Amino acid sequence: MLDWLKNINKEHPEFWKNYVSKFDKKSSRYVVLSTETSGLNTDKDVILSIGSFAVIDSSIIIGDSFEAVLLQYKFFHDNGLSNEFLVESKMKKLGEPDAIKAFIDFIGNSTLVGHHIDFDVEMINAALERLDCGRLKNEALDIVVMHRKLNDINDKQFSLDELCTAYNIPKSDRNSAAEDAYKTALLFLKLKSRLGIK
Repeated sequence: MLDWLKNINKEHPEFWKNYVSKFDKKSSRYVVLSTETSGLNTDKDVILSIGSFAVIDSSIIIGDSFEAVLLQYKFFHDNGLSNEFLVESKMKKLGEPDAIKAFIDFIGNSTLVGHHIDFDVEMINAALERLDCGRLKNEALDIVVMHRKLNDINDKQFSLDELCTAYNIPKSDRNSAAEDAYKTALLFLKLKSRLGIK
């Protein structure tokens, strides 16, 4: 509740000061993101990969994207797990501090969009706390909430696959943060258009 007190006189890293300075004006850019995590506990679990695409106007900007595998040696070591699949992956690999810094630089002051976005934001906030930074300042939109609003549904949850089926978005067998971010971006474009969001 009083997290902000911890950060009053703290000297933040340069990348964080740069990020915070971007919120003087509102961005028209959206960043659709998806994370793969080791579990659902924001205190104990960690981010394994991040995939995200920028959406500007009504287009997914493929060249404006971010994808990284986070090398979580301590987590795997402490839990007796193998991280061979991470090491063998051809994706860009970064330690958590470098990945989070690069991701914060990528998102800037964009509005974040995701499927159960609150969880992704909390996982990123937990990683930021480990770097002695504050919490994300970005506005966030959740495609489940958008779908419920469009269809006047109160509290039902929907999986990403259920939403893809409802809006005729092709599903793939490949499962990655980037793949989920792309499907989420397609869903976002459809929902944004139907809800009249600019």
